[in-house]
Amino acid sequence: MLPDLADLTADAHVVALPMRVRFRGITIREALVLRGPAGWTEFSPFVEYDDAEATAWLRAAIDFGWTDHEPAADSVPVNATVPAVPADRVAEVLARYPGCTTAKVKVAEPGTTLEDDVDRVTAVRRVMGPDAAVRVDANGLWTVDQAVRALESLAPLDLQYAEQPVRSVPELADLRRRTSGLGVAIAADESVRRAADPLAVARAGAADVLVVKAQPLGGVTAAQRVVAEAGLPCVVSSALDTSVGLGMGAFLAAAAMSPGYAAGLGTAAMFEADVTATPLLPVGGRVAVRRAEVSVELLERHAAAPERRAWWLDRLRRTHALLAAA
Repeated sequence: MLPDLADLTADAHVVALPMRVRFRGITIREALVLRGPAGWTEFSPFVEYDDAEATAWLRAAIDFGWTDHEPAADSVPVNATVPAVPADRVAEVLARYPGCTTAKVKVAEPGTTLEDDVDRVTAVRRVMGPDAAVRVDANGLWTVDQAVRALESLAPLDLQYAEQPVRSVPELADLRRRTSGLGVAIAADESVRRAADPLAVARAGAADVLVVKAQPLGGVTAAQRVVAEAGLPCVVSSALDTSVGLGMGAFLAAAAMSPGYAAGLGTAAMFEADVTATPLLPVGGRVAVRRAEVSVELLERHAAAPERRAWWLDRLRRTHALLAAA
């Protein structure tokens, strides 16, 4: 069911939330949060995504705001997220994730080197200890040859997996063959959430793990279908959501995530502000599976500039029109 545009915009708010550190090139995260019959929901495709790609994010917002999802667990384990900071800042970042025994470390950041990446991951391993699970995320920024060299350098640090080390499905498959002796699993993220066919990775044997995000895959219901059909271990992650969107991810993780993995849903710790007085922050290495209670006062305090509000509402209207015409 596609709600009327008037229903979507009746209680819609555009916020601009400052982040503690730059992540994915972002220092201010803009998002549109809106209230449906089932509760608050979120529409926050990254600003560079076109309207066609944004339709999945709107389907997700509608699925979560207009459907009464039942939580499959009270809480889910989450990882710490370490941006591309210098190695001497790693301990400071990890301190924001109390109780987490898994860390995802950003690598391949433009302007940094492989030596920087190795130093950062080494610092994470030193702070968290030998029993922690450490994964790296390159966001598809390495070539296959660069990824082979990088994983050869990082493998001695005992990686749980390397997330989207290269861009395309054929490159992932090639890399997986070339590094099969290193003991580093390959995980696919962008090749799932930004693909016309999110199951192509599984059919090509190009990954050992799927990283899924609720918003880009069309919501909790649609993402569960992808996970079931893929037949691979699944890790649920954040799309740099507010706590409203993190709640959506937590419902998905509780229902679909593979045992033994931590979800990438502790990212509220990366924000200086949120839309709720009780953000979905990690407690004892876990986040609760619940909907965020949005604060009107915080919506007003962090409201985006008028021209940005207009930009987001126009985007919502265009995306809604695409869904209506489908």
